[in-house]
Amino acid sequence: MVRKHRIALVLLSICLIFLAAGCKKPPPPPPPPPPPVETPPPAPARPTVSITAEPSSIERGKSATLRWSSTNATGASLNQGIGAVPANGSREVFPTETTSYEITVTGPGGQTNGSATVTVRVPPPPPPPPAPAEDWQEVASRTLRDAYFDYDKSDVRSDAEAVLRANADALKQLFANHAQARIVIEGHCDERGTSEYNLALGDRRSTAAQEFLVNSGVPAGRLSTISYGKERPQCSDANEGCWQRNRRAHFAPAR
Repeated sequence: MVRKHRIALVLLSICLIFLAAGCKKPPPPPPPPPPPVETPPPAPARPTVSITAEPSSIERGKSATLRWSSTNATGASLNQGIGAVPANGSREVFPTETTSYEITVTGPGGQTNGSATVTVRVPPPPPPPPAPAEDWQEVASRTLRDAYFDYDKSDVRSDAEAVLRANADALKQLFANHAQARIVIEGHCDERGTSEYNLALGDRRSTAAQEFLVNSGVPAGRLSTISYGKERPQCSDANEGCWQRNRRAHFAPAR
């Protein structure tokens, strides 16, 4: 009887254990995995550009060549009225003054600028044409002055010395510049006296002027003398003022 009672207790305990196990709640399911993190696509690369001018310095009227290259660009444009150009290329330009050329390239990553300057050199003006050579005969007529003498005299007086010294300087310059230049010293007299006498007096006056010039360093071979006596007067009035003008040594280009 006792044995049956124990067996019943054991069976009852086993039933209670299974019953307790059957009433226990199941564990909750594991949480779902987190959604994957989406990585944004990389930002487009910013375009780059380089530009050069060859040559960078020109004379006005010449040309230069612009050359450029870019990366990550879909379009390009040059200033100075040129406009759209390929993203990589070259162009010949003819600036008339110093000019800066700027290129702008664009792409998905934005825009970038680059520039190159062409320096324009203005050539100096051409030298003026050489002045026409001045006629030596005109120079002689303009620079040589008459030397005057006293009545019936062929001595070189003080005022005539000053004139002859100035003439000597002018003649040396004239002969240095013009190899063909030759001067005739004319002797003149006033109307008084015979023609024969005045021809001899005029000869003495021209000779006196020539000797003074040669002593002052004028080449004797470039000078000659002649006497006109009273045949070629400066004026014909019968007074001392007119007579003085006729008593002279005159310097004329040799023809």
